[in-house]
Amino acid sequence: MNSSIKSTKEFLSKMGLPEGDAYDLPTSEKRFADGGQYRFEVPGIQGPKVMKALLEEIDSYGLYLHRVTQTQGIMRLTDKEISEMVELANEWNTDLLLAIGPRATTDTSASVNTPEGVRMGYRLRGQDQVIRAVEEVKRANRLGCTSFLVYDEGCLWLLNEMRKAGEIDKNCHFKISAHAGHGNPCSAKLLEMIGADSINPVRDIQLQQLAAMRQAVNCAIDIHTENPKSTGGFIRHYEVPEMIRIAAPLYLKTGGSVAQTHSWDSSVDDAKKRAKQVHLVQRMIDEYYPEAIQSPKGTK
Repeated sequence: MNSSIKSTKEFLSKMGLPEGDAYDLPTSEKRFADGGQYRFEVPGIQGPKVMKALLEEIDSYGLYLHRVTQTQGIMRLTDKEISEMVELANEWNTDLLLAIGPRATTDTSASVNTPEGVRMGYRLRGQDQVIRAVEEVKRANRLGCTSFLVYDEGCLWLLNEMRKAGEIDKNCHFKISAHAGHGNPCSAKLLEMIGADSINPVRDIQLQQLAAMRQAVNCAIDIHTENPKSTGGFIRHYEVPEMIRIAAPLYLKTGGSVAQTHSWDSSVDDAKKRAKQVHLVQRMIDEYYPEAIQSPKGTK
């Protein structure tokens, strides 16, 4: 081995980080606080009507959904819609995650829509946008929501500091989006250090990379089991049992292939199709990793 590479690997090891991607795919012994290895999440549920249809359909399959995620942004919802979604979450004992806006795609800059600018993801431009993002959290928090989808690392750091200081609910949960573009153990470690309660890596992360990321952090990892056409359209259901084994505790983000884009305005029919996808993923787990432990109902 090259001496320079060897010294880098040794330094990483001293920092408690993996020396490379984990091609041996070791089994993760880490768990959610309730002992579970995996939970289900359905993203792209943009309003109360669709959320109710999703939860009713999940019930019809005899399944339990741990997390529902809205992705268009809090500013796209009325107070009444937020309150209704919070009420549904309480009724079904599920966690409601609301996306923070504004973000790059709704800013006055057109940079994000250019081939080069797309690299900025959904990050915030300017301190005023950071303040507005905080206002999104405060508003939804007042209406009963405590879980949020964050797209900007600086905003995550600030929200974590506000949480520690009691400026926002100390029970707030922050999930970093796949749109932030992180896919390695060092980035995951940094995100956890600045306040991430769960991390959504890039959608096409491979098993050996995912296993290495798990070694670096203790927080939950959120993994796409499938994707909208706009982000590849791939379906990874057969990989799910191994994902759970090597990367627990894990949120399985399921149902995305129903949509055309990340912020697709899902219909009631779409919600039912997303519930079916959860059923199909559960079948894979039952078939190929039946001993896997799912978090019980009502745990967050």
